[in-house]
Amino acid sequence: MEAKDRQKNDLPYSAAILDDPMECSRGERLSITLAKNRINRAPERAGKARVEVDIFELLRDSEYETAETMCQILPKGVVGVLGPSSSPASSSIISNICGEKEVPHFKVAPEEFLKLQLQRFTTLNLHPSNTDISVAVAGILNFFNCTTACLICAKAECLLNLEKLLRQFLISKETLSVRMLDDSRDPTPLLKEIRDDKTATIIVHANASMSHTILQKAAELGMASAYYTYIFTNLEFSLQRLDSLLDDRVNILGFSIFNQSHAFFQEFVQSLNQSWQENCDHAPFTGPALSSALLFDAVYAVVTAVQELNRSQEIGVKPLSCGSAQIWQHGTSLMNYLRMVELEGLTGHIEFNSKGQRSNYALKILQHTRAGFRQIGHWHVSEGLSMDNRIFSSNISDSLFNTTLIVTTILENPYLMLKWNHQELEGNDRYEGFCVDMLKELAEILRFNYKIHLVGDGVYGVPEANGTWTGMVGELIARKADLAVAGLTITAEREKVIDFSKPFMTLGISILYRVHMGRRPGYFSFLDPFSPGVWLFMLLAYLAVSCVLFLVARLTPYEWYSPHPCSQGRCNLLVNQYSLGNSLWFPVGGFMQQGSTIAPQALSTRCVSGVWWAFTLIIISSYTANLAAFLTVQRMDVPIESVDDLADQTTIEYGTIHGGSSMTFFQNSRYQTYQRMWNYMYSKQPSVFVKSTEEGIARVLNSNYAFLLESTMNEYYRQRNCNLTQVGGLLDTKGYGIGMPVGSVFRDEFDLAILQLQENNRLEILKRKWWEGGKCPKEEDHRAKGLGMENIGGIFVVLICGLIVAIFMAMLEFLWSLRHSDQSEVSVCQEMVTELRNIILCKDSFQPRRRRAGAARTRPGGGGGGPAAPEERRARSTATLSNGKLCSGGEPDPLAQRLAQEAALVARGCTHIRVCPECRRFQGLRAGGGGGGGGGGGGGGGGGGGGGGGGGGGGAGAAGAAGRGVPGAQRGEPGLGQGHQQQRARVAPGLAQGRVLFHFTEHGLVQCRRVFKSMAVGRLLRSEVSAARECPHPWRCCDL
Repeated sequence: MEAKDRQKNDLPYSAAILDDPMECSRGERLSITLAKNRINRAPERAGKARVEVDIFELLRDSEYETAETMCQILPKGVVGVLGPSSSPASSSIISNICGEKEVPHFKVAPEEFLKLQLQRFTTLNLHPSNTDISVAVAGILNFFNCTTACLICAKAECLLNLEKLLRQFLISKETLSVRMLDDSRDPTPLLKEIRDDKTATIIVHANASMSHTILQKAAELGMASAYYTYIFTNLEFSLQRLDSLLDDRVNILGFSIFNQSHAFFQEFVQSLNQSWQENCDHAPFTGPALSSALLFDAVYAVVTAVQELNRSQEIGVKPLSCGSAQIWQHGTSLMNYLRMVELEGLTGHIEFNSKGQRSNYALKILQHTRAGFRQIGHWHVSEGLSMDNRIFSSNISDSLFNTTLIVTTILENPYLMLKWNHQELEGNDRYEGFCVDMLKELAEILRFNYKIHLVGDGVYGVPEANGTWTGMVGELIARKADLAVAGLTITAEREKVIDFSKPFMTLGISILYRVHMGRRPGYFSFLDPFSPGVWLFMLLAYLAVSCVLFLVARLTPYEWYSPHPCSQGRCNLLVNQYSLGNSLWFPVGGFMQQGSTIAPQALSTRCVSGVWWAFTLIIISSYTANLAAFLTVQRMDVPIESVDDLADQTTIEYGTIHGGSSMTFFQNSRYQTYQRMWNYMYSKQPSVFVKSTEEGIARVLNSNYAFLLESTMNEYYRQRNCNLTQVGGLLDTKGYGIGMPVGSVFRDEFDLAILQLQENNRLEILKRKWWEGGKCPKEEDHRAKGLGMENIGGIFVVLICGLIVAIFMAMLEFLWSLRHSDQSEVSVCQEMVTELRNIILCKDSFQPRRRRAGAARTRPGGGGGGPAAPEERRARSTATLSNGKLCSGGEPDPLAQRLAQEAALVARGCTHIRVCPECRRFQGLRAGGGGGGGGGGGGGGGGGGGGGGGGGGGGAGAAGAAGRGVPGAQRGEPGLGQGHQQQRARVAPGLAQGRVLFHFTEHGLVQCRRVFKSMAVGRLLRSEVSAARECPHPWRCCDL
């Protein structure tokens, strides 16, 4: 339409140049039509001039074609030119032509070059500037405390466009890597480089189509997960459908400038959607294009400025020509009014600064969620970044709810083990161990699901020469797993490439070595405290002392004494207690610290005894001090006691798990001892490194090898193998943590869950469950262990042998006694059986005396060589010396005569007694002989002989030795005999038979088997004679 033909009631019209005629929806054309119609239908516009916008389309981005189009527009007399939206070359030509003719030009495309100094005064840009977007992105990175990021540029101009962003990283000395797409426009190689660099924050500066392609390739490479954050600078990216590409947990941020609160926004979207549905059937409608909304707002801006200008002056249009130098005279005035325009459009607040750039507007910051994009903050040109903390810091547990995490781990006792019936099970049920139980506790708290996956190469993770990582760390870096739950040590080197939770277990490196045993104790190990030479010299010392004691006791006159002190002067016989047997027995009692009834009297014998006792004191003390050490079960003999001992020797090999944290510790340590150990391990051939803990344990047990491993594993295997021990203390202090990819959004929540388990003591309970229960008891000190039979069994052997020897000797003594007894009417076997029966039935310990069998003896000097009287034979057989020896009968000789006299003196002081059960006094009874016979001697008394005159003395009766009475027995002595004539008469029948008597005690009837040997007892009885004489109670004595 020419200007002269235009109706007078029409406003000067505008022209719109559109560069995307192939778009099926024709959204830009529709948006201009909607804006024109809405303005014309407004109530305040009734009766006023109509708004007209002529639309021109560019078939391609060509400067020539664009210049021709402008030459067609200028003659029509326009007040403004709108567009294009996606042709940078065409936009530049239009801007230059409009500047020459002073016609306003509205740009709706993003800036391609940052050339503010060359921008025409007539050019106004409704699209937010790249500088503002750059500042907004920098603010988001600061909010997230991101120190490392990667910028993907679709064109080289982005470095100029995002100058503010680059400048910020240069000032803060943080890392920003820039990746440029190549000519193939395939982002796959570029994304692989970013993944290998372990960069978690990616900034994409490209148009909407290329941004969608980049995200699609990232999803194919496993980079569209919760461990990456994407920030898109394109303002139309929020219109893309991403549900089919992304993990629900991926963190995608973008910007939007749409004002959804505008009154016409919903009608605008519905109109575009309807046009899309009518003209585009190959894809669903995603939302209005930004260029459509910007053209809508541009129409309103031109109309508003023209209306304001018309109030001051009437605007007239003038046809212009590309070939002339004419300009529009109202162009400068309109540009000034356009810079003063303020209105609320579909893209928010519209206002321009003096440079023609949009100002005083806000960018909405959107985050992708399951339900689409939601606003989490905004960036304002003057106010800066403002984030909604309540919305952004949403409960991560909600995002973990019912989410399945891939857990990479490694088989390692007791952290993760296969069940005995794992072949019959599937999934997580195949595994058990500390980590499995801990995962169950964490899943219960955070409400997530998990799938256990064994690491492919079976290692924890170490860096390779090319910078890549192996093992579980490598899988976390490649985002093949969400968690690494195992005995994974937190190290500085690993912290650079992955994230760790708070440590769930504290430990350190320790030395595991096998127990070196000394000589295994035998049954006679109680002899070990002394060497065989010492034992031999002790035996010789014992024999020497016994011989010296026997010699000294025989030489000194003070060891010879009368057997009966009560008969001093009447006995010509002296005895010596140190016989050869007693001389051998006395040192034994002293050596065993038990003593004996033999007491030395002379100074010389006491000297020998004292020296021997001092000798035994030192020997026994030394033996006791060494006995515990020699009887300890398998006493350890460890050749190394610390890490310094291990480093200073080369006999014992040592090493760690290849690729583990212990290996890294020695490799990076600057401590001299550890550096020397690393040099040894690194250069040792064959290699001292092992592939697993089990291999290291086997090497320790089967060779001279020390294994360097974590203290927790050391404790576990020592509990289950008693041949292992820990040498020294811990070499360092560190912890086990749960590994996660860099930037994991779950780390804080896992930290809180681990702290909760620690506070509830659940982790300690789980450790006790899987660590304790081994076959080796927990010992703080090996010396505290009790002795077993293998240690002191020999002493029991000695005891049993001694008992057997004693029983054998008792049987020999029994048989010897029977062979020399005159009671031969019973066989030896019957006597043995009878005695054993009495022993089993525990009968009283009393029995009749067995008289020794002997030939008839003739009395010397009386009757020739006839046999001795029975009384004399009994007197001889029952005579007892003061030292306890029995004097047996035999052929008459001077020694026999003296022994007979001794027996008479002993019997003289003997009496049958009892304690009265009523008055508790002693009662005595004289035992006398009758007729022409001799008196019978019993245990406590004696009988009178035929010529001896029984009854008179203080202790009567004796053996009628050699046919004559004993002096004293004839003259009689005052004593018990005179006071008990009646009692003797009562028991005369028993005495007449010459049998052994019984006496009564407080326990009942007791047989008097022999005369008293203790002279102290004899004196006691004499002191009680008067009391016994005054006892009025009758008693009787049974005879046998």
